[in-house]
Amino acid sequence: MNAQVQAEAVIVGAEIGAGHDGAAELVLTLRYENGATAPVVLDAETGFSLMRNCGAESLADLAGQSWRNLLEGLE
Repeated sequence: MNAQVQAEAVIVGAEIGAGHDGAAELVLTLRYENGATAPVVLDAETGFSLMRNCGAESLADLAGQSWRNLLEGLE
């Protein structure tokens, strides 16, 4: 991605992981403006909210979405 397109952190990967309590979690990989990547772990409710905010029907649909979609609907 060129610097003009990636002006903020974006989701570059998503997978389902097992949480410490056995509940499913959504593990995102974010790529930051400087090219660094890092995981972000979401509980199921937040993960489903993110998918709705992004109009995603599958985890693959999250790729390229802004990290800011995580903030929509959070209180």
